[in-house]
Amino acid sequence: MRAIPLTVTTVTAVAAALALTACNNGGSGSSGKNSSACEIGKVSIQVGSASVAPAAGDTGEVPVSITNQSAPCTLDGFAGVTLKAGGTSAAVATQAGARADKLKLAKGDSATFSISYVRGKDGDGASLAATSMTVSLPGSDTTQSFPWKYGVVAGKGAAEKPNAAVGAFQQAGD
Repeated sequence: MRAIPLTVTTVTAVAAALALTACNNGGSGSSGKNSSACEIGKVSIQVGSASVAPAAGDTGEVPVSITNQSAPCTLDGFAGVTLKAGGTSAAVATQAGARADKLKLAKGDSATFSISYVRGKDGDGASLAATSMTVSLPGSDTTQSFPWKYGVVAGKGAAEKPNAAVGAFQQAGD
């Protein structure tokens, strides 16, 4: 048995392990945020023409598009959406059964998601007379506000539990 190859192998293995742990693979940084996540400010967000629910009990859909304006980034999860009415904020749940696929967006690439909602009755205590919504992207705490002009949102027993859902991101374009 020769001691030199064993020593060289151990040193080589330790050096390789240290080199691998020093690599930045685009994962979480020390801030706890995903460094490759798409961020508001580096992407543009637009709320499109909605299919507005015309009367109480009807379902409407609000499309939201995201276009990357910067370095490649990743959408991994669901968008966060909060509806607001005066001092009341209500988080919108993800669509039941929806599966979030990881989407990588190069500069200029786009993705979309939709917010579906049930129209509530004006003046109903279980409905939310939303006036704005905030949107956040997965892996980032930054939000952007938009006006909510699609009518009162029905609640699931209470205004703080809107009968609305956020769908999964879909790649847009080619």
